[in-house]
Amino acid sequence: MVNWVSLRRYMLIFCATLYFAMAPNGFAVVARSALRETPASQSPPQQTSSSTSALAQSKTAEQTATEQYTLSHERQAKAVAYSRAGYTLYFISYFLSGLLLFLILRLGWAAKFRDIAEGVSDKKWIQGFIFVPLLFLTIGVLKLPVHLYWHALSLHYEQSIQGWGSWFWDWTKGELLDTVFGIVLVLILFAVMRRSPRRWWLYFWFPAVLILFGLIVITPLVIDPLFNKFEPLSDKHADLVAAIEKLTKQAGVPIPRDRMFLMVASQKTNAINAYVTGLGASKRVVIWDTTIQKMSNEEALFIVGHELGHYILGHVRQGFLVGAAGLLLALYLLFRGLHWALDRWEKDWKLYGQEDWASLAVLLLLLQGLLFVSSPVISGYSRMQEHAADVYGLEVIHGLVPNSEEVAAHAFQVLGELDLSDPNPPPFITFWLYSHPPLAERLVFAHSYDPWSKGESPKYVK
Repeated sequence: MVNWVSLRRYMLIFCATLYFAMAPNGFAVVARSALRETPASQSPPQQTSSSTSALAQSKTAEQTATEQYTLSHERQAKAVAYSRAGYTLYFISYFLSGLLLFLILRLGWAAKFRDIAEGVSDKKWIQGFIFVPLLFLTIGVLKLPVHLYWHALSLHYEQSIQGWGSWFWDWTKGELLDTVFGIVLVLILFAVMRRSPRRWWLYFWFPAVLILFGLIVITPLVIDPLFNKFEPLSDKHADLVAAIEKLTKQAGVPIPRDRMFLMVASQKTNAINAYVTGLGASKRVVIWDTTIQKMSNEEALFIVGHELGHYILGHVRQGFLVGAAGLLLALYLLFRGLHWALDRWEKDWKLYGQEDWASLAVLLLLLQGLLFVSSPVISGYSRMQEHAADVYGLEVIHGLVPNSEEVAAHAFQVLGELDLSDPNPPPFITFWLYSHPPLAERLVFAHSYDPWSKGESPKYVK
């Protein structure tokens, strides 16, 4: 499921968020869904609807037991082809991104952009306002074909309903956000570099953490509405609001009605999702209108319960602390890697040291490689948290929803049909890319998880 709200998992691994902050297209279309198993460092195309029969099943009061994730022969063939195309494009996009950055350095484009910026003014902050947009927008335009293919792929497999004009406008807004946010971080970074050439990696870490933490608060209020329409959930779905209030109270995170919102996702996608986002005054529950259309209220509550699990189990705090530590390590490795690269190719790339604006392209190239090799660690950490949230979601709806295990299992079945989830992803792909456990595994677990009938104590919700 794709939405702009990539930060709602609150910087699961912080160095990945640094990439969103400094690298073009970081904010455009990346997201973490409540249920869908997605590559941790690459967003899939947007999803759309399943067959009419799947929708009818999701609304049926009496359902047959959902013990295994099953697809029709035709839909399974599509799911496998769609998934394999996505896996291939993931690795190709990483390779192409690195190649583009290398060529920008090797062909002297980064140095040319620096010369243009320095020719405009002697003031460093003005140079930054010139150089960063030139570099970021160049990379964004060069990477545009990859994003175009992503969307074309989703349209081909009937996974998106967003028109090209709307899609391109979202891409443009994402590029502008990347550039504005990138200017702020890059100006701070190079100011710190000039003041402390040997310790910039440490001193830059402090403002980077504060700025990115601030995004957690402002994203629901300022950024999300730029990409999607939100309205009070109680306006059209008072019954669902009442059910969510019971759920949040049982979870120990009471959220008032005015913090529950409906996102009009059906204008762009038929994907299903619900999530909890924000901190303090910005905390809220958001449910996509497509979720209400395609799932029963009970299944929607399970998705909300899953998201509440991330809050209750401290995943926000854990992700922030682990990610902040990861960011510090990443910055130190970038510092060492930058000097290593400059010692070898400084003259070839027409650079004159780490304080050269053009060295930003070197940092982005190194960061691209660092994120790629760290993908299995990021993915594995994410899968552990997602499994724990699944357990919490199952436990928190128990007693509130009849036959809660079957409700959760069937929610996964509907999700798989909608998203063309791979029924049997290769183990290497799961290890390297999957931010969530494979959907088939999650469905089996949901159907079989029943500590109450065995006289055992639930793990989280006592």
